[in-house]
Amino acid sequence: MNSIKYVASLLIIALISTISIAEEKKPTPTAQSGVFHGATPKPEEIPNYLQDISVTIHAGWAQGSGVIKTRDNTNYVLTAGHVVARLRKTREFIDPKTGTKKTKIEFDDAKIVKELYQDGRSVGRLEIDAEVLRYSDADNGEDVALLRIRKKNFIQSSVQFYCGEATPGINTHLLHVGSLLGQTGSNSLTSGIISQIGRVRNDKIYDQSTCAAFPGSSGGGLFIESNGQYVGMIVRGAGETFNLYVPVRRIREWAKRVNVEFVIDDKLPVPNEKTLKSTPIEEVGASDYNNAAAEKIPYPHNKNGFLIKIKEPEKKNIIHFEW
Repeated sequence: MNSIKYVASLLIIALISTISIAEEKKPTPTAQSGVFHGATPKPEEIPNYLQDISVTIHAGWAQGSGVIKTRDNTNYVLTAGHVVARLRKTREFIDPKTGTKKTKIEFDDAKIVKELYQDGRSVGRLEIDAEVLRYSDADNGEDVALLRIRKKNFIQSSVQFYCGEATPGINTHLLHVGSLLGQTGSNSLTSGIISQIGRVRNDKIYDQSTCAAFPGSSGGGLFIESNGQYVGMIVRGAGETFNLYVPVRRIREWAKRVNVEFVIDDKLPVPNEKTLKSTPIEEVGASDYNNAAAEKIPYPHNKNGFLIKIKEPEKKNIIHFEW
């Protein structure tokens, strides 16, 4: 009987030890570990989640903001077209089939910078290259761009887009995470509300928010405070709490038009590389892919580095929020 009790005791001890070891090896969920990949964050996790999916974009001397979408271990970055506009270049070549001179539009890589935090302080940053997959300019297009980070699985977290049929209404509480004043203010979080819906500027629809935004906020996301869902991208403003954003409904239409809707809709398959590259980088309609379209006139800039485009006197104070 004693020997049976002894063996039983050993089995119990072994079982407890196994459970303890398993519990010790289980990782502690944090935003940096990618716990939010494909999962809805809890309310108390939303600020960390939004900061985890937000990055600073360096494009030449310009700096803006972006939001990461992850599909199949590949990270895509949604940002404003004017943030990466200075990466655009043209190259003339002779078409071997027709012998005619043509102009090809190309883009240099952008630099994606992610700040790292630990124990209540910044401990450094990661910088990585990203190619421009799609671009729609601020003049004639949607002012939206999609980048793809060249390193696989740079982070595991992923933005979640608002996909409701109804447009979020006025007084919906929002959070904005962006690189206010560029890298200096990277991952800054501000709050506000939707203050108006359906502003029309240059035949494009924008919604309006009161979230504080500064130069460098361009391309940064606006998110519903209660669930962290992405509802739009800040692109213009005329003061700290007056900004216009491209609503997600417009971004979805653009993504569908240029064959990258899989970034918005997880139910759609990711196309293979050949299919993805079969659509031109720069949206047809924003330019005609001819020599005339390749000639870009630089925007005037004020002394503070704001990217300004003035067409009508009454709109002179509407600026791009880019640093």
